[in-house]
Amino acid sequence: MTDLGTSPLGHATVYADRYDPGLLFAVERAPLREGLGFGATLPFRGADLWTAYEVSWLDAAGKPQIAVATFVVPAASPRIVESKSVKLYLTALNLSKFASATDIAATLARDLAAATGATVDARLASPEAFAASGRQELAGECLDALPLHVDAYVPDPDALATGSAIETRTWMTRLFRSVCPVTGQPDYACVQIRYRGKTIDPAGLLRYLVSFRRHPGFHEHCVERIFADIRERCAPQVLSVYARFARRGGVDINPFRTSGEDPVPANTPTAQQ
Repeated sequence: MTDLGTSPLGHATVYADRYDPGLLFAVERAPLREGLGFGATLPFRGADLWTAYEVSWLDAAGKPQIAVATFVVPAASPRIVESKSVKLYLTALNLSKFASATDIAATLARDLAAATGATVDARLASPEAFAASGRQELAGECLDALPLHVDAYVPDPDALATGSAIETRTWMTRLFRSVCPVTGQPDYACVQIRYRGKTIDPAGLLRYLVSFRRHPGFHEHCVERIFADIRERCAPQVLSVYARFARRGGVDINPFRTSGEDPVPANTPTAQQ
């Protein structure tokens, strides 16, 4: 298992001023997935959609350039990269010269692929394209207005309950919060649950999602924990879980997992991001 004590999280930060792919800190997915009962054949496919809002470098003449970067890391990759290390890696580009934005995108794709062990799609949006990015809320019936008494703030899969009717349904909530497993900082997200199968009690689903409020977990693992618990407790025929987390340190991470044919969503930010 990866030793998180050697990661940049929770330690005093020294910002490098030269490009250094060695700053990327990889974390193995397998140990956490084994704890969820996942074997070598995963019960889902999907991706982690990253947005990095603070990307800057120098052109060949030394003039600063800026962009917003997006990365798509396959869910099947053997490793994730810890988000603070990505921030440090990107900051180290600030005083490094590159011939073009194309070179930067290729560099990001190459270095992230080496860290995660999978092909990573990396793209840059120029300042002229910023206004076109837009905002869009996750689709689904919102659970947030349901009356709810909650007194448990660790994941409580016992809250999940099903009926006998078969349906296709999409629920969403903006009330999700977990915490960083190292620093304890809060991570807020909008979570979407899409399924086909026995009806899932909406109040129980909201109670379950709210119960993550004190749970220490990386974004990717939280989404996979939600997928595993709903799959185990509710046995849907098809299940998709998608979370869009609010940015921290200029970076947001948005994991998507599905057992069905749903395509990986477009990396469109919500209003809270």
